[in-house]
Amino acid sequence: MDPNTRQRIESLVASSPVVVFMKGNKLMPQCGFSNNVCQILNALAVPFETFDVLSDPEVRQGIKEFSDWPTIPQVYVQGQFMGGSDILIEMYNSGELLEKNHDCPGLSSVAIQCLNQGAGSVIGHLA
Repeated sequence: MDPNTRQRIESLVASSPVVVFMKGNKLMPQCGFSNNVCQILNALAVPFETFDVLSDPEVRQGIKEFSDWPTIPQVYVQGQFMGGSDILIEMYNSGELLEKNHDCPGLSSVAIQCLNQGAGSVIGHLA
């Protein structure tokens, strides 16, 4: 990967506590997997920023090399790669997402309540 692209990706990852590299943006996801991630984070009341990989082919390819993960969307929390849509759904359903992100400033009592009451109900509406 080009050093400038790597630096740009590092800057984007560090720009917010939660960053999602996705197709589209949080207001208008352009694929179902990206939409799933947005719905989970919104259900947990986690503030997050997005980067539309469709707008930049270098970042679109570079993020896959950066994380060594072949698919998009990709979720980063506190600069750490968490995974894609399937991983986030699994973590959400198991409650592990709360454990991994309990220090994230955006994770509110709404998220805790949602997870404690059975977060799977939101995932049921994603299909």
